[in-house]
Amino acid sequence: MERQNTVWRIALLAPPLSVFAVFVIWPLFSSFIYSLTNWNGFGSDYDFVGLDNFAKIFTDKLFMSAAINTTIWMVAAIVVPTLFGLGLALLLDGKVPGGRAFKTVFYLPICLSAVIVGQIWIWIYQPDWGLLNTVLSNITGEKMRYAWLAKPDTALGSVILAWSWQQTGLSMVIYLAGLTAIPEDLLEVCEIEGAKLWQRIVFVVLPLLTPSTVVVIALSVINSLKGFDILYIMTGGGPFNSSDTLAMHMYNESFRKYLMGYGSAISVVLFLIALMIIGIYFRQLKKVDRIYG
Repeated sequence: MERQNTVWRIALLAPPLSVFAVFVIWPLFSSFIYSLTNWNGFGSDYDFVGLDNFAKIFTDKLFMSAAINTTIWMVAAIVVPTLFGLGLALLLDGKVPGGRAFKTVFYLPICLSAVIVGQIWIWIYQPDWGLLNTVLSNITGEKMRYAWLAKPDTALGSVILAWSWQQTGLSMVIYLAGLTAIPEDLLEVCEIEGAKLWQRIVFVVLPLLTPSTVVVIALSVINSLKGFDILYIMTGGGPFNSSDTLAMHMYNESFRKYLMGYGSAISVVLFLIALMIIGIYFRQLKKVDRIYG
């Protein structure tokens, strides 16, 4: 009977594992191989160049600029949706009139694809008739025609705002789930003892939301590392590489300059960074489990 169950397990797991191996494991392994070559992405003619592609990374000014932008992108992708999601969760956790409708409205953007979100915000940032310039024109009384996505000073920040708008709903839902686990009796006791609202939030609610915060930050980091499509749609890494991230730089080197070997080296570096972040996350998750589990 046990042998029959084992056969069934293998038979049921074989198809999905095969697909995973073909579309995930093999491309990942291939990236490591091609990072040691000068392959241009076409044909089978290439030479092994050892670690030359990785050495080039340290002298590539565009890579350094993309690394700085990636750091800014990741920090903003963590801080902005986390804070706004927490604020919305605290506001909507109480008996707010129409609370369910507000929760639905704030959560809807996460259901949209990044391509659709990017296109929506391109319309919002449109210089002549975009919503943002129209609102600013009505406030200032002057005709605003600022090209938010075409200026190096504002391009990356504009995409970060669009990204945060989409991701805030996810953070809000996770924090709302965490707030339901906090006993109301505990908050009532704090109120009876004279604790003010901000004291209850800072000294009671936020510490008890630590597990939720760990999940929110982890998802924010993972999603930010995958944040290629919205950048590609809105700016393409421009203008003048001002919104170029490592993922965008890897794409440009591989599929626009046809330096697939160098692009693979960048992907390997990005993979190692993601692996390190995931390792830190699991380490923190164990600490949280020991404290709150």
